Formats: sequence, C-alpha cells, structure tokens
Amino acid sequence: MVIALLTDFGTKDYFVAAMKGVILSINPKAAVVDITHEIPPQDVWTGAFVLKSAYKWFPRGTIFLAVVDPGVGTERAPLIIKTRRYFFVGPDNGLLSLAAEEDGVEELYRITASLPQASSTFHGRDVFAPAAAYLSLGVEPPMLGIPTSRWTKLTMPKPRLENGVLYVNVIYIDRFGNAYTSAGAEIYQIASVGDKLCVETPAGEVLATLVKSYGYAQPGEAVMLVNSEGNLDLAVSMGNAAAKYGLKPGQELKIRRCQQK
Repeated sequence: MVIALLTDFGTKDYFVAAMKGVILSINPKAAVVDITHEIPPQDVWTGAFVLKSAYKWFPRGTIFLAVVDPGVGTERAPLIIKTRRYFFVGPDNGLLSLAAEEDGVEELYRITASLPQASSTFHGRDVFAPAAAYLSLGVEPPMLGIPTSRWTKLTMPKPRLENGVLYVNVIYIDRFGNAYTSAGAEIYQIASVGDKLCVETPAGEVLATLVKSYGYAQPGEAVMLVNSEGNLDLAVSMGNAAAKYGLKPGQELKIRRCQQK
C-alpha cells in the first residue's frame, strides 16, 4: 500500500525520518513516497494546493499523510477523510480539503488513536503516522477514530471578468517563480495566443505575451499561458516572475488585452 507524504518539515531535521520510522515499524511493507517536504513553513494554503495538484496521479487506495500544522497541540482535530478513491490523514485546518472535496468525501473521522505518551508538538509522528500506517494494513477508520461531520474547508478564489478586465488572484508560486493564478481558459474570452496583455501587479504594470508554452518566449520575456494544471501563469522565460514583480499568493492581478497599435 502506498503512503504519500507532504509536509513543511524540510529535510534538514529528523522530523520526516521519524514519521517514516513509525510507519515502517507498524507496516514494514508500506511503500512510502515523498510528495514534498518543502512547503513554506505554516503555509496551509500552499500545502493544500500542492496536495490537490498531486493526489490524482496516484493509484487508487493511496493514503495521503499531510502535515502543515501551525495549530498542533490545540483543539484542532486530527482527521481521517475517506474519499471516493483515497484516504487523507492530517490536521483539520483546510490542508486536506481541496483534494478531498475534489475526489468526493464519503466519510470523516476524528482520530483518537495515537502512540503511547503522544507529544503535543509532533502529531505528525505520534498521531498521523500511526493512523496512516494502520490504514495501510487494512484497519478500518472506525478503529482509529470517531465519526464527525465538522471539518475546515478552504475555498479556491474565482476569477471575474468585468468590462474586458479579468480579475484574478495569485494562488501558487512554483520553484521557477511562475505565478499560478485563479483563472484558466477564461483568458481566451479577452485575448488570443500571440496577443499582448497588460497585467496590473502590485509592483506596476507588466506587458506580457499570451503564448501556448514557455518555449515560445524569448529569454527575459514576460508571458502568460495556461499551464498543465489548467491555471493561467504569469512567467518570465528563463527568469523568475515572482522575484522580478514581487508576486505572492493572495495578491490580485488585473489583466486586459493591450490596445494594439
């Protein structure tokens, strides 16, 4: 059984190794896969977006163990979510919600099982890892927690089109500095491939070309395109758009087709 891990722990410390040790002590045959451990610290939204982008490519029955947990040790619930095809294990802070809702939630459980003398600061090791490991052995969720109907959901912002201007939000910055936005094919309502776009950012207006893929741009050229996740990107060919334009998740951008001369 596959257990896929996503955290903000990084790889410098022992945290990820400790979680894997717990999993393999309970189920030595588990196939433990790393999605990423480089989510920015305490950035629940980015963790949720990355999980949503990754989960659907895994085989049916995969258990996703996700820990970005600034509320660890508080009253926030530890959850098991059974969806149409998968299990999701992690804190009830919205981290699991984008992926779980997309796949279709069937059952929710508040985890009550844990390692003996569980700490109040490392639920990834003491609560979530054991739950995921036992699920991988075929233990049913009611043996690990109690049913619940209350959980925290994040909402993906929606683009809006007003008077020829597309209003979008930056929702994710990848390692190349490409800024994913909340829009996708909506851009084709105001422009076609090859058109120049005037993009109002917090740092000022950017002139970008709407292209089919990154390779159609010259080095240093600002472009927009619909990426593999269906999101409209603002990027700089062979550069870093986020660094150049000061882009961060949550910011609003205004996009219009520039007047052609």
